Amino acid sequence: MAATALSTFQGPRSSRASAEKLLLAFAAVYVIWGSTYLGIKIAIETIPPFLMAGTRYVIAGTLLYLWLRRRGAKPPTAAQWRSATIVGALLFLGGNGALTWAEKRLDSGLASLLLASIPMWMVLIAHAQHKVRHRGTALGGRVIAGLALGITGIGLLVGPSNLVGHGGVDRLGAAVLLCGALSWAVGSLHSPKADLPRSTLLAAAMEMVCGGALLILLGLVTRETGTFHFHAVSVRSVLGFLYLITFGSLVGFTAYNWLLSHASPARVSTYAYVNPVIAVFLGWAMVHERVTLRTLAAAALVVAAVALIITHRARPPAEVAGAVAPSGEDKETLPVAPLD
Repeated sequence: MAATALSTFQGPRSSRASAEKLLLAFAAVYVIWGSTYLGIKIAIETIPPFLMAGTRYVIAGTLLYLWLRRRGAKPPTAAQWRSATIVGALLFLGGNGALTWAEKRLDSGLASLLLASIPMWMVLIAHAQHKVRHRGTALGGRVIAGLALGITGIGLLVGPSNLVGHGGVDRLGAAVLLCGALSWAVGSLHSPKADLPRSTLLAAAMEMVCGGALLILLGLVTRETGTFHFHAVSVRSVLGFLYLITFGSLVGFTAYNWLLSHASPARVSTYAYVNPVIAVFLGWAMVHERVTLRTLAAAALVVAAVALIITHRARPPAEVAGAVAPSGEDKETLPVAPLD
């Protein structure tokens, strides 16, 4: 979920304690969010995907919501709950629901690479919206190069099995995951415009509760309860499930939210091209997921694409149109929280 307010990282004026906190927060966002793909893969070994994801977010969202209310957060209005339901549906039902379901058919590392398409979807949607309002605008060369690399990388992953190296991916799982990435991108772009609390953590908690409830409803509609038996749930899946709640949702979101107020958007956004690398490595190292030449080539292309897109600094609309740009520094693009 995109942030609404950011403070600039103070760099040399930061104390050693602040520097240590920054290091820990970045480590949490890099490693924890990079590892949640594997956590999902392990959790759904014996727990149905929609019920697992829905319960995870309802529990995490409720705990976060109660903690924030206890610390003095104002109760949300009915209109804000409606907005949270819409955003939660786009982010968690459409986005994370697709990821969790797709990981029944795809390796966690491959899933992370396909989800790295989120910045590509976002820049295309934002550009289309911008072009409607400002005629004649065009994507910068850096963004076009990033999109070209990203599309090539994704095509390499989902193309014929003998294209480069061996082994393709499940086409249905990949298609669902790309649609999930699109849903997350739409939700991320809509979120800043929605009637939500100013506190990004409170808004995230509400979206998790609403999106989680919708995921549980989807699990009931698709009759996941018919194949789910508590006695068949493994300790391994339970540990994965608890890891997703505590670290993936609570610790990860808290660290991310803290970073938004203590580091620049460009630095916070670096998680987007670090997470897939960590996810591929952990999948290979911990559950022996296959990493082929094809995977490595696609990973290099996708990571480079995300880096090019995220580090691009768009010109103000007035400058693009040829008018005098407003005084002040060009604002950086706000980072968006990951889908997992």
